[in-house]
Amino acid sequence: MNDERRNKRLRLLIKRLNNERKKQAKQIDILCNDFISAQKDFIKKLSVIAFAADFYEGISGLTDLNELLNASANLIRDQIPDVTIDFFLLQGSNFELHIFESDRLIDLEDKRIENFFTDELVNEIAKSNRICVIDDMLAMGLGAPPLCLEKISAVTAPLATNNCSVGFVLIYRCSQKPISSDELKAIAQISSGLARSIAACRDLINIA
Repeated sequence: MNDERRNKRLRLLIKRLNNERKKQAKQIDILCNDFISAQKDFIKKLSVIAFAADFYEGISGLTDLNELLNASANLIRDQIPDVTIDFFLLQGSNFELHIFESDRLIDLEDKRIENFFTDELVNEIAKSNRICVIDDMLAMGLGAPPLCLEKISAVTAPLATNNCSVGFVLIYRCSQKPISSDELKAIAQISSGLARSIAACRDLINIA
């Protein structure tokens, strides 16, 4: 009897130990996953900060508007590949458009999204002073046909300084590779600084 009790107690003890090990293993897995996730988020944040530093270094000292926009487009494309970049800059009640096309062309059947940006739509997007996706643009009056829109992933990012809009940047590429939230964060990181540089270039033009 004593041996049977000892064996029973031993089996219970082993069972408890195994259960404790399983619980500890689960806790370790959760901690490891949390650590890996936090590490990935930290690396992404560092990447955005590094991009912003490289961007501002790349446009530092540029006083010609066309050179500034060209350098900005190239730096953005280094961070967000295969995109077409359009700068819509407010000019009174109108706007001026600067297009920097992607090397990877999108078949839009000659119906480029830029062709459907009216003065009213540009002013609405600029006035919103926020990142807009295609649904936002449609709500503001974008009249592009579905055949054009279904082929692209597009966003606009505001260009504003001291809550005063100088315009916005339209970024788009093939819908098979949607623009990600991390890529949007990178653009948001540099948009206000770029707006100040654009405003400074325009001030120099007006002085000259």
